[in-house]
Amino acid sequence: MARTISETAFEHALTFGRPPNIERLFPNSKAMIVSGKVIDQALRSKGNAMTIAANGRNVFVIQGVLKAAQRANACVILEIAKSEGGVNAYCDTSFWNLAWKVNYLCNSMKITVPVAIHADHYAIKGDADIARARIEIPSLFDAGVTSIAIDASHLPEQDNLAANLQLAPLIPLWAGYETEVGEIKGSAGLSTPEEALYLIKGLAEHDLHPDWIALNNGTTHGIEKESQGIQVELTAKIHEMLAPYKISGAQHGTSGNNSERLKKIAATTMTTKANVATALQMISWGVKVNDYGNAQLDAGGGFIKEEDKGVPADVWAEMVAYADAHGFSGGNYKKINRPFENRLLGLSRNARERMAQGVEAFVYDLLTRVFNAEDSANIAMESLLELGSFDPGVKK
Repeated sequence: MARTISETAFEHALTFGRPPNIERLFPNSKAMIVSGKVIDQALRSKGNAMTIAANGRNVFVIQGVLKAAQRANACVILEIAKSEGGVNAYCDTSFWNLAWKVNYLCNSMKITVPVAIHADHYAIKGDADIARARIEIPSLFDAGVTSIAIDASHLPEQDNLAANLQLAPLIPLWAGYETEVGEIKGSAGLSTPEEALYLIKGLAEHDLHPDWIALNNGTTHGIEKESQGIQVELTAKIHEMLAPYKISGAQHGTSGNNSERLKKIAATTMTTKANVATALQMISWGVKVNDYGNAQLDAGGGFIKEEDKGVPADVWAEMVAYADAHGFSGGNYKKINRPFENRLLGLSRNARERMAQGVEAFVYDLLTRVFNAEDSANIAMESLLELGSFDPGVKK
């Protein structure tokens, strides 16, 4: 058990541990919003550990994750992807308001663990995306993002590298930086050690050093439809080849993989960041999930709503009717997040607390029993106090 960080030490760390964009946005805040580098390096320091990068599709997910992190004394990442919270968002949470929501909730709930704000899957599929990114990426950091994933994995490997070379200089040197290889759920097969090395070596030759790499290692996004899941041995092999570059793994599509497989990812690879999105959304609504975080279906293929969890039965009926009217099924239920955000915020206090509590229980179990993230918050805080700066620099 790591030693407890005193209130005096915490107050001292607040004076220098938050990046300049967070200081500018929230000058009087006591939310310890930090660079993604701080989170990554704390988990690497602990060893055989990773933490959740939770997609805050609704405010109840954000609340539950923060409460679970405080209970587990674990540093965490709150994120939103470009599809979820970009220009064509299907969630109320966006690239530009996630930090504001996290800051408010941290202060109101007295959350003291370090939290990073991550812009996930900033997708680049061509020249038009690069042109927009030159303007948009700086705006994300103006809005409180402290970490970003440049995702040009849809492109051929040389174009992926070229896109990263063009856009990485827009990321502040203190901020977390993730890159990707082998499009998730792509048709070209799993990532190979050679293509991962091509990308990371090419970036290093231009003095660019990502904190994380995401792979197509057998997982999917959304509701898992196959049993294959994460390929642990492939992931370990790629991480071993990349070891000279001190890069960590970002595990995408964590929902749909059982806890034993996730324990192996934490224990046998250099993964420090595990993305969880769909499972948390479903749990907040009260949909029944299994150990994998996969939503359970009834005989007719519909989601099983647990009576005593999540939203009230009549509101769930409204949500199902809306989905049916718009042709949404399975993973496309995600598209009802934005239309129903205010409807859910208008529910009774008991219902709202129940939604967040379901997420809290699930995430706490992940952090403590599966990810080995417990007490990583102390490691992060101690490193900040020792460094005396918000910027831990490139990993040595």
